[in-house]
Amino acid sequence: MSLPAADHDLNAGASAAPGHARPVHRFGRFELLALLGKSARSMAWRAADPRTRQPLVLVLPRQQPGAALEVWEAAVRKAARVRHPQLAPVVGQGVVEGWPYAAYDARDAVTLADRLGPHGHGGTEVAGWAARLLEALAFAHDAGVAHHDLQPHLVLLPDAGGPRLIGLEVAWDDSIAALPGRGGAALDAASLAAQREAAARDVVALGLLMHRALAGAPALDQPDLGLVADTLPPRGRELVRLPWVTPQPVPDALRVIVNRATDRQERRRYRNARTMARALQGWLRTEAEGGGGPLALLLDRLHSVGLLPASPGAADRAARMAMMERERTNELAEVVLQDIALSLEMLRAVNTAQLRGTQVAGTGPVLTVRRAIAMLGLDGVRRAALALRAWPGPLGPEGETALARLFERVRRAGRVAQALRPAGYDAEVVFLVTLLQNLGRLAVQYHFPDDAEQIRRLMQPAPPLREGEREEPGMSEEAASCAVLGTAIEGVGIAVARHWGLDAAVLHMVRRLSLDAPVHNPDSDDDVLRTVASCANEAVDALALPATGQLPALQHVLRRYGRALAIGAKELQSALAARPGGPT
Repeated sequence: MSLPAADHDLNAGASAAPGHARPVHRFGRFELLALLGKSARSMAWRAADPRTRQPLVLVLPRQQPGAALEVWEAAVRKAARVRHPQLAPVVGQGVVEGWPYAAYDARDAVTLADRLGPHGHGGTEVAGWAARLLEALAFAHDAGVAHHDLQPHLVLLPDAGGPRLIGLEVAWDDSIAALPGRGGAALDAASLAAQREAAARDVVALGLLMHRALAGAPALDQPDLGLVADTLPPRGRELVRLPWVTPQPVPDALRVIVNRATDRQERRRYRNARTMARALQGWLRTEAEGGGGPLALLLDRLHSVGLLPASPGAADRAARMAMMERERTNELAEVVLQDIALSLEMLRAVNTAQLRGTQVAGTGPVLTVRRAIAMLGLDGVRRAALALRAWPGPLGPEGETALARLFERVRRAGRVAQALRPAGYDAEVVFLVTLLQNLGRLAVQYHFPDDAEQIRRLMQPAPPLREGEREEPGMSEEAASCAVLGTAIEGVGIAVARHWGLDAAVLHMVRRLSLDAPVHNPDSDDDVLRTVASCANEAVDALALPATGQLPALQHVLRRYGRALAIGAKELQSALAARPGGPT
């Protein structure tokens, strides 16, 4: 007895003339009913056990492990001990004439390969099952187990419970045989590196699987995801990106996530399955909650540690000043403005829906600290200051340094905006609108410092892959945040501002002008504030670039905003030179 060739059509007997029995192919005691799929590394058969009549899926390697059979068996046994709802349990394992197999329960389940077709699938559906599979992969990777051959025919779709992955550690070829530490051998540096490489390949394959489902066709017209993965750098030179025309529209943020999984630069790909799962989950929440998804990432932390920590010393000084006479309100306002966290907390306190409901109709949102002090009273200022978490909150040294640097960058943008504002516009309002345009950055940096670092890394230019090529530009902040969080970073700030009760007019002002659209002359006071703040933030962002890129970026800012704000190089240079204690 030998294993039927994987290329043989086992369904051919179904069309035989009447009276001719359908041929039965056997593998040991199993009846092989249909070949579900194959790749260069593994194959899967629908089978039945005559003793129990239980429907099964048998997954086998395409190569016999030979002398390494015990290593294969140990690896599959280790994988079978990993239990997760999206990992189908192994119900049997054995060897037939040198061919090892793992058996899985196949009741009420079809494979993902059976469902994929040329018409593609909706983004929400694909992201939903992909996120769940990534959670399972992350769980397996944490246990030192990889799949090695993620394919559509190795994903079962039962009637309930979500997708289930089969075939962990079953695949085998010469490259897998050479992996150190497989099957429970002692782990050393080489073994750990091999585990990380195998886990990274699983994530690339999952990205290719999403590509297949969204595009309605396999990437590079190659159905074997493993072979496609091997053509990507650094092994190959192929570029895999979702086509712009797909059977069903693919939202931009989801497109960025899928493309990042297969990015030609290894350093830009997802570091692990859990990171990609978080990005997909963030996108799914955003879609489900009509744009409110980013706030769901923050709500629990907002209640436990607040939006931001108090700047060192500033909140204490404000609390002491609030004990003094009422006539010093203007001086108190200046102190509050020195503390970004306290300034935002004052705005939140006076603009929440509950408090605004007690205000006189038509008074609009509060956008000055002076007015907030008048409404809350000195006791309210003191309570707000004392309620802030002490610097730097739960951040470690690296996070503290990054947040302090961002605080100074935001303050500088506020001073630049004050210097650039047209005559007649309140300097405090201009400062606070500029600050609010950075609300998403601030929140992500404080609450998700690792994600913020990932975003910055993706925004950096990538070195050329080969000698003679030019370096690749980094991602935009919007694309990078979509790749990490599943949503644009500005959306996080808008969600927080909306949660505070700021109305549509303010939400409009705190959205930066698009970098991809020309700047027009503002035709309302709100547009003037939005334009001045956007100009200041873009100018300060330009100064954060490498030295060789600063001057061209500042010249671009002048070309965009010069006519709309009636400013030239001299005015911009003077504004960028403004120091604390400047225009107010």
